[in-house]
Amino acid sequence: DAVILLHVSPTNVLYGADWGPLSQAQQSPRTPETQKQLEDDFDAFTASKAADLAKPLKEAGFPFKIHIAKDHDMRERLCLELERLGLSAVIMGSRGCGAEKRGNDGRLGSVTDYCVHHCVCPVVVVRHPDEKDGGNGQPVVTDKEARVEEKGGKC
Repeated sequence: DAVILLHVSPTNVLYGADWGPLSQAQQSPRTPETQKQLEDDFDAFTASKAADLAKPLKEAGFPFKIHIAKDHDMRERLCLELERLGLSAVIMGSRGCGAEKRGNDGRLGSVTDYCVHHCVCPVVVVRHPDEKDGGNGQPVVTDKEARVEEKGGKC
């Protein structure tokens, strides 16, 4: 058993799209080489951040693996990778940005909300504390089963 740090990086969804001829004013100054360099820099940054997240695990002696995937649909890729890796549970964060835009009190982000409803394994959500939580800076933990019980057994 090991802790898997899974991150899905977004891909450039317009990469390779044929938009027809563009006027000189609309053309991007990026060449394929500069685009590749930007992607390589972003990949290195992502790997560095994942390694930073793994430091406490390493210091505590927990076995861990870092798994980074790329896809234009991050939420679907997360669920597919969880299933492919055969993970028994997932713990993920949520800042609640998606819920604020939707105006619902659940305060789950759109990716987190998708994973709660579509992942094959249990999902534990640690959301960022806000003023409504007392503003004490402590994360608020919810899980799928607790949310189902609050709604009277309905998903």
